[in-house]
Amino acid sequence: MTRIYTCNVPIEADLVDAFCWLQKGFTDQFVYYDKQRACRYMGLGRCIALPSLRDVEYEYGEGSSLHEVAAGEDAAEQPPVFFSFNRFDATNPAPADGLMSSFPRLRFMLPEIVLIENERGRFLQVNSLGPVYPGRVARFTRMVASAPPRQRAAVPFALEPDSREAWGKAMDAALAAIGEGRVSKVVLSRRLRLVAEHPFSSKDLLVNLIDGDARGTVLLYRYADVFFCGCTPELLVRKRGDVVESMCLAGTCPAGAAAAESDALAEALLTDGKNRAEHDYVVQLIRSVLDRVCYDVDVPAVPEIMRLAHVQHLFTPARARVLAGITLADLMEDLHPTPAVAGTPVGEAKMLLRAIEPYNRGFYAGACGFVDGAGDGEFSVALRTGVFDGEMGYVYGGCGIVGESDADAEYEEIDLKLCTILSAFGA
Repeated sequence: MTRIYTCNVPIEADLVDAFCWLQKGFTDQFVYYDKQRACRYMGLGRCIALPSLRDVEYEYGEGSSLHEVAAGEDAAEQPPVFFSFNRFDATNPAPADGLMSSFPRLRFMLPEIVLIENERGRFLQVNSLGPVYPGRVARFTRMVASAPPRQRAAVPFALEPDSREAWGKAMDAALAAIGEGRVSKVVLSRRLRLVAEHPFSSKDLLVNLIDGDARGTVLLYRYADVFFCGCTPELLVRKRGDVVESMCLAGTCPAGAAAAESDALAEALLTDGKNRAEHDYVVQLIRSVLDRVCYDVDVPAVPEIMRLAHVQHLFTPARARVLAGITLADLMEDLHPTPAVAGTPVGEAKMLLRAIEPYNRGFYAGACGFVDGAGDGEFSVALRTGVFDGEMGYVYGGCGIVGESDADAEYEEIDLKLCTILSAFGA
């Protein structure tokens, strides 16, 4: 049994300003920051990493228990927050690049310090394996209160072009597998190398993603001097009590330069057979998983449009109530990877990707998120992301391939998707 001590104090400071002010003192950093809603968790340092949360006890401040929190007897207490960054294909034997390979293979990571903004308010959380020292809480509270406003900084860079010939060969292999009936859909990706004109930090990219026009949830995992980050539009699963939400996201068109053009493109997307077929594969899998481990499942029959800065997607929300004993981690493992990032059937598509893609994706398209001591939290799919060392890095983008796909059109679609992670450089 692992015992964790946690102390929470309310704060008024802006979370991002506070994080930027504190971050120099910690090599491990974790961020899950929803730009549209108060679901913002920013962790610093690592108190402990655990393979499972099933045998953990928690003590709060003066000794209040997790059972009180779960029962709502002390709603002011915020359970400790664990972060979890999971690879797209964790058993892929192919080595990832040096940057991705440098991250440890850890399951649930509890930071020493967590800055929190949620429906309860804003908090500074201090976690420890022994009783939390009050002086430490007081010191960090003073530092948070004195945090200066953050500043944005542009980072000029050069993006090395990838091979159109290699992309054409990958498309041919994918279409051949579809023609043979091995898969109905496979999601191919591209990886491009980026070199900056001068050194940059994880803080630089984080601030540009949060304060820029990227829409979605900002992710960051920094380990020593290497960091993975991006801004993803795709929720994988959210759990609060027994209420579960997920999202079917597949099918893409450009955003359009003006409102009328965006509307016309969106209407065409809704009626496009190829994109609707891509989308339906995701809907079918998510509905089947929820039907197996949930009840009161609600997945609308007709998709909506999600409008982002550079692209628009077909989007179907999913909602259900989870059966007793099913954890957020269980749901994440059942749902990931979806046909939106692998293909269908998922297992065969993953094996095909191992043969076609010349690299191991690492965290790209993986499931990244948080879970608290009460078992609530959420995971998103790590799209529109990249991995960096402060001088160079790799950016990733992907697209769904079906029998009607055109190599040039899919290549250009990925270029549009790359605009999100490139906006992290102030471009």
